[in-house]
Amino acid sequence: MRLEHLLIFGSVMAATWFVAIYFWPRMLLSVFKRAILVKGFGDGPIPVNTLYTQREDLFADPLHVPAGGSKVASAGVNRDTLLTLGWLDLSKGPLVLQVPDMADRYYSVQFTNPSNNTNFAYVGRRTTGTAAGGFLITGPGWDGEVPAGMGHIASPKRSVLLIGRVLVYGDGDIKAAYHLSKQMRLTRQA
Repeated sequence: MRLEHLLIFGSVMAATWFVAIYFWPRMLLSVFKRAILVKGFGDGPIPVNTLYTQREDLFADPLHVPAGGSKVASAGVNRDTLLTLGWLDLSKGPLVLQVPDMADRYYSVQFTNPSNNTNFAYVGRRTTGTAAGGFLITGPGWDGEVPAGMGHIASPKRSVLLIGRVLVYGDGDIKAAYHLSKQMRLTRQA
């Protein structure tokens, strides 16, 4: 094999590797977006700007998923927190995330930029505390006033992947953690 062939092959391999690494996060998030908005997690598709909380029975027994259920939102390495998922579209204006008083329980709500798979904000015990509160989520170019007493989360993009987690202390605590997870709400800013 001649040197020119090796150089061409090496250049093509380097370019392919760069493209694969660059687009991998976007491809994964595209699959995740389809899973959320089209397939759902056992209860049907999850509409944009709504939150889905992992069902108690799926969390309690992930290996015996009921017919029609999905192991996607129940199986995995995360066996100590209930998941809450949502895909946000801020193109029609800001949204408000309301979280209940978590009574010092660990929880987090992660905001991810789907275009590059980076987290740009968190709400939760470590960042904002565990008291009940509201957080205004705005898209790029938003120019307005944040209501008094409300936190502000500025998204770099109009699309946002929201992943919430609420700690489950043990089998006897699933119902309480689920109740708190279901109290997280998304509403359109008035």
